Amino acid sequence: SNLKSFLNSSDTQVIAVCDVDTWRLDNARKAVEKHYTKDRRSDTFKGCSVYKDFRELLARTDIDAVMISTPDHWHVPMAIAAARAGKDICCEKPLTLNIAEGRVLSDTVRRYKRVFRTDSEFRSHSCFQRACELVLNGRIGKVHTIYTGVPAGDIACSPQPIMTVPEELDYDLWLGPAPLAPYTLNRVHPRQSYGRPGWMRVRDYCEGMVTNWGAHLNDIAQWGNGTERTGPVEVEGSGKYPSDGL
Repeated sequence: SNLKSFLNSSDTQVIAVCDVDTWRLDNARKAVEKHYTKDRRSDTFKGCSVYKDFRELLARTDIDAVMISTPDHWHVPMAIAAARAGKDICCEKPLTLNIAEGRVLSDTVRRYKRVFRTDSEFRSHSCFQRACELVLNGRIGKVHTIYTGVPAGDIACSPQPIMTVPEELDYDLWLGPAPLAPYTLNRVHPRQSYGRPGWMRVRDYCEGMVTNWGAHLNDIAQWGNGTERTGPVEVEGSGKYPSDGL
C-alpha cells in the first residue's frame, strides 16, 4: 500500500525497491515498471533497480528518500543507516519498540539534519476528526479519563516444527538485529502471499496489536486530549504476556 501511494504521487518517482524475499521483490519491481510504462517511452523513467540488501540501496547517491516498511525490529537500524547515508526518511509505525530506541533515532536524525516523517491514516478518517473536534471544543465537558483499545485475536504465534528456509528468502538478513532463531513459516510471513504475517505476534520482532493498532489509537487519544505535542508525562500499565508460543 505504501508503494502504491508513492507511485500515485506526482512529485515522486520510485527508482528502486528492496526486499529480502525475491518473490515480493519481483512483484514490487513489476508494479513500478508497469506504472511508469508511459514515462519510460518519454525517457523520464530509467527503470527500477532491485536490492535484497538495503545497504546497497542506501549507497546510491541518486536516491533522495526512502520508505521503510519492514518488520518492526528493523525500523530503527534501517532509519539510522538511512540518516547517516544522507537520505530523508518515511517510516512505518511503530517507529520504535521502546523509548530508548526512540531517543537514539531522534538524536541521529537531528544530527544528520534529515527530514523524518511517519503518519497515521486514522487522522484522515472523518469519524476521528469529528470526535477530536468535539472534545477539543468542550462539547462533552471536562475530560478526565480516556480509554483506547485494540482488536482481540491470536496473542502468540503457535510453534511449528523447524522448516527449511525457502530459496526466495534471505532469512539471515530478515532476522538482522533480532536473536538467532530457527526458521518456521509462522515466525516470518506466508510464502508467495501478502496475508497477515506471523512476526506480528512474536515479541522478538513486534509487540503485537498494542504497537500495531495502538500506535494509531493512542495517537488519536493524544490528539483529542490536546497533548499531541507533549505526550504523556507518566505512563502506567498492566498486562500478561503469553507463556507459550513463539
